Amino acid sequence: MSNIAAVARDLIANFTFASVIDILIVSTSIYWVLLLMRGTTAMTVLRGVVVVLGGAFLLSRVLDLRVVNWLLRNSVTGLVIALAVVFQPEIRRALERLGRTGFRAQTHHEEQARAIETVVHAASRLARQGRGALIIFERETGLREVIDTGVPLDAALSLELLASVFATNTPLHDGAVIIRVDRVVAAGCTLPFSEVALPAEFGMRHRAALGITERTDAVAVVVSEERGELGLASSGRMLSGLTEERLERQLYRLFALEPDTGDDTLRAIEGA
Repeated sequence: MSNIAAVARDLIANFTFASVIDILIVSTSIYWVLLLMRGTTAMTVLRGVVVVLGGAFLLSRVLDLRVVNWLLRNSVTGLVIALAVVFQPEIRRALERLGRTGFRAQTHHEEQARAIETVVHAASRLARQGRGALIIFERETGLREVIDTGVPLDAALSLELLASVFATNTPLHDGAVIIRVDRVVAAGCTLPFSEVALPAEFGMRHRAALGITERTDAVAVVVSEERGELGLASSGRMLSGLTEERLERQLYRLFALEPDTGDDTLRAIEGA
């Protein structure tokens, strides 16, 4: 007990204001990383890593496994590199969030509102006609790599343009349309697919919508060709079976164009 008391006195004596700042920075960083991984496959991988390393550490201590102890002590650098590789999407998402300024959203409210109304009306019309569509709103994270996979348009957004692009059997109808504020930047774009397991009724458009929102802060509107349903993806989460009014309301909320409506489902899609 005397040794424990001595250690405690030393810790208290050396505990300064800088120590508080140090603890806050580390704990906040860990909490932020966990929020980024919540609801993703990375969280499952992290649990597996914790179970394996924790079990190995306990066994090595209890049974005095010297080789295992030596491996654990000398593999820290390799583990850090391996974790950086495994959690690359989450690390990239965190750095992108740090780099977002929000300037574009603050200076284009009217144009963004008109674009949302046009997209919602076009998506609703396409759904009634049984035509599929995938419409991506670019936000702070640039989508140049995705835009380069499609056909450049740089055209004013309109109902007629979206109807033409997603007309059945046209060259561009299977790809995604990229919208920057109130202009169609490109059409027929190829998006990265999500690796998350989806319900059987979700097709390739839904997987592509989730894929782009997992990697960037883009917002995706999906029209199901088979079921004629409206869907919305953001932050790697998907809502389906939306009405025209609910889709518009949630898009307004995601772009900070409408006050809080108290919609808990919307908070879920916005993510951490």
